[in-house]
Amino acid sequence: MATQPEIDRFVHDHDFLGASHDENARRTLWVVALTAVMMVGEIVAGYVTGSMALLADGFHMATHAGALSVAATAYAYARRHAHNPAFSFGTGKVGDLAGFASALVLALIALGIGVESFLRLFNPITVAFGEATVIAVIGLAVNIASALLLSGHHHAHDHDHSDGHHHGHGHHGHGHGDNNLRSAYLHVLADALTSVLAIAALLAGRYLGWVWLDPVMGMVGGIVIARWSWSLMKDTAFVLLDRTDPHIAQEVREVIEGPGDARITDLHIWRVGPDAHAAIIGVAAADISISAIELRDRLIPVHELRHVTIERY
Repeated sequence: MATQPEIDRFVHDHDFLGASHDENARRTLWVVALTAVMMVGEIVAGYVTGSMALLADGFHMATHAGALSVAATAYAYARRHAHNPAFSFGTGKVGDLAGFASALVLALIALGIGVESFLRLFNPITVAFGEATVIAVIGLAVNIASALLLSGHHHAHDHDHSDGHHHGHGHHGHGHGDNNLRSAYLHVLADALTSVLAIAALLAGRYLGWVWLDPVMGMVGGIVIARWSWSLMKDTAFVLLDRTDPHIAQEVREVIEGPGDARITDLHIWRVGPDAHAAIIGVAAADISISAIELRDRLIPVHELRHVTIERY
């Protein structure tokens, strides 16, 4: 029978938010503000100058501002409900849900850019090269500033979120798996890419008369953004579907079965936050004296595990 100190070891909460959650939330809010200001500026400039190119880019940026707002809202929601018992394994996956939604938005943006560019290749329109170039350069500067905000280094170890399973073992890996921050970064990067391609096409159109380059660059940008979208969609979907990380599963098998006195009969491992995984492990032990607590202690080196349930047979 477990003693009271042993019982106290395993009392824990379900706060599985990333180590840099609050910092990432602040960075995302700053980027939302920058994007919104640029969006309003482009739309106003488009109406004042009569430039359809500026209007189109302004409304295009509005879709990114909306997606970035979803990312910011996800951070706030996850923090507000981090200790809500209604969420069995915490709110660490809210960011992945927001990231998946952002990936869908990116895919729609890529499709829209591709279709519109293809149509313009055969039906070119008059472009206000000078005005559009100035705004595109300003937009690129805003995107670069936003990218720098979102790509800050988050290498601090997560020492403050260890649960009772791993007391005395402070190593919990690096906070590098925040798909919500990644989705915001990809939206900014997509804007930066379209700005760079647009500037190149506008300069070529203005000085070389290569009007056809504008839609071609648009199609190239659409293809690149679609690839980013697919990568983000795939990774976030794996998290939402509780896909097992094969490397963690292999490490769990090695530490449990390594001594040769126990065998894993059932294994479930899934991600519950940017830096955290949960596990349900069924173990058949030949020696009846091997307790669940001893088996749990064998898992201490598997620093990714933050919530462990062992079924001892």
